[in-house]
Amino acid sequence: MKLLPLFAALAFLPSVAAAEPPAAVPAAPIAEKKELLFQDDFASATPAKQWHKVVPSFAFENGALKGTQTRDKEVPAADGKPAVPAHAAVFGLDVPTKDSVVEVKIKFGGATMVDVEFDDRKFTGSHYGHLCRAQVRPAGVTLVDERDGNQNEEIKAMRADPARKAEVAARMKGKQATFPLATPLEQGKWYTLVVETVGDEMRVSIDGKPAGYLKSGGIGHPTKSKIELGVAGKDGWFDDIKVWNAVPAKN
Repeated sequence: MKLLPLFAALAFLPSVAAAEPPAAVPAAPIAEKKELLFQDDFASATPAKQWHKVVPSFAFENGALKGTQTRDKEVPAADGKPAVPAHAAVFGLDVPTKDSVVEVKIKFGGATMVDVEFDDRKFTGSHYGHLCRAQVRPAGVTLVDERDGNQNEEIKAMRADPARKAEVAARMKGKQATFPLATPLEQGKWYTLVVETVGDEMRVSIDGKPAGYLKSGGIGHPTKSKIELGVAGKDGWFDDIKVWNAVPAKN
């Protein structure tokens, strides 16, 4: 398998104590597309039945899907109401997969991050069934194993005990990788993002160029019941999404 040069890591997720040099990115796709499971060009103002709201706010505008983070500030508990944490806008897609290729056009319209995430709501070992995700920022790409990493319920409980800091760090090792982009993504310009998941591997490309790779156990979770699109900041756009079943590529 031909590999691209190794890039230095950038620490994007505060939950990880220190960034580690990521693995090299495979130059060729790791997945071979099979059946087309879903596609949407967002031409209709009425969402397809597979879409549903998760965290506000998304809108179908001008033949595309626009996400705008509205929970952008931490709201402390008051008057008997619980605290509301800041959270990216999230739109859910009920298309179950195991190994897949997700292709979608993305555009930054002021957003700081857009992402593609995989969840299994029936899985209780991680917060909200989070499994893995690919985050794209104008300057770089971060891939995260959430099932066995930052959203793992055991690890989250361990963080409450300062004496287990070293144990947490050991458990978190290798659970994320960040790759800077040689040319930063421009605001207002469309790019084609492809996220491949095969077994315990995830690969990301942007406009056909390899952009990120991670091999970690949580990616291989056998039931990815949901795909979610996320936007941090104001605004991020998606268009022309396609989801395929996949098998390992014969490279």
